[in-house]
Amino acid sequence: MFSWLASLVSSCLRPVRRYARMNNDEDDVDESTSSIEDSLLWRRDLEKHSCGEFSFAVVQANEVIEDHSQVEIGSDAIFVGVYDGHGGPEASRFVRDHLFQHLMRIARDNGTISEEILRGAVSATEDGFLTLVHRSYMIKPLIASIGSCCLVGVIWKGTLYIANLGDSRAVIGSVGRSNKIFAEQLTREHNASREEIRQELRALHPQDSQIVVMHRGTWRVKGIIQVSRSIGDAYLKRPQFSLDPSFPRFRLPEPITQPVLTAEPSLCSRVLQPHDKFLIFASDGLWEHMTNQQAAEIVHKNPRNGVARKLVMAALKGAANKRKMKYKELQKIEKGNRRIFHDDITVIVVFIDHELLEKKVTVPELSIRGFIDSAGPSNFTCAHEFM
Repeated sequence: MFSWLASLVSSCLRPVRRYARMNNDEDDVDESTSSIEDSLLWRRDLEKHSCGEFSFAVVQANEVIEDHSQVEIGSDAIFVGVYDGHGGPEASRFVRDHLFQHLMRIARDNGTISEEILRGAVSATEDGFLTLVHRSYMIKPLIASIGSCCLVGVIWKGTLYIANLGDSRAVIGSVGRSNKIFAEQLTREHNASREEIRQELRALHPQDSQIVVMHRGTWRVKGIIQVSRSIGDAYLKRPQFSLDPSFPRFRLPEPITQPVLTAEPSLCSRVLQPHDKFLIFASDGLWEHMTNQQAAEIVHKNPRNGVARKLVMAALKGAANKRKMKYKELQKIEKGNRRIFHDDITVIVVFIDHELLEKKVTVPELSIRGFIDSAGPSNFTCAHEFM
């Protein structure tokens, strides 16, 4: 079924700043808005996968980036993961390093990919991270407050499978009459700002009048967190991981008697049709600054090469405009302080070439992951090669 077998890759991609300079001469962008001047933005402008191409871009806002992500390319499938962490990077990094491996193990055991296989991989990842929390809690109690949204998608044999926890989003762009693009959201956002999620939480916790509380102008679960589903956030799932009053930000008025958050993903699958042209997977940092339709039109109207970067830059320009400042001024703001203006943003655009779905196409098989190393510069790495 899959030919994804992990072996060490012989070479990695170069640091992004060098890669950006190498690509800049070929890019049709205004140098004043290029990622060379924004040291917190990095990308892979265009790569091939078995049934098309993809574009990948990330921008950092937090002092330590909490978005982690990956694209795994096999000879007959593509896997995409966007993991938007909160409270720290440990959970999102853990998901990046383990979920795909769980998926491959379960898929091999069952001989297929399905919604239930994705559910099993998410569950195994949650169990693994909670085990890590259990081992670390006495030394580092705040690990119980760290969590991550989780959006994954797999295209295999012409079918798209998606699992989602939290408020990242997957959108499909489909062409209608007169070559007009239509955006359709494929994921449900588990965020207390949505009335349907507040109703769901109240129905699950009828005895808890404080299950959702307006705090600092935003609806939050227990007055603390906006998302209702996640990997991690152990202090809201298991009473043994409650945090003492020395951590007032995460203090609960009374101990929980049942999980407040869940790691149960929303799942969907879809047979891709000829009019389905591309998918946008992105953390909520993108969607704070544009609608589904606006994002789809940017992708549809621009060349594929560098289109994920164009989406990120459009979001950054929107963030700057909201503060009545120029994009150039925003670029000069350092990480940490940048979080005042926008969140970490991850965007992966996957193009679907339907003629390739019917063929056995040979493409380089590799793993591309976005991360920040301890030295500071942003990197894309080829973590594995799949034979």
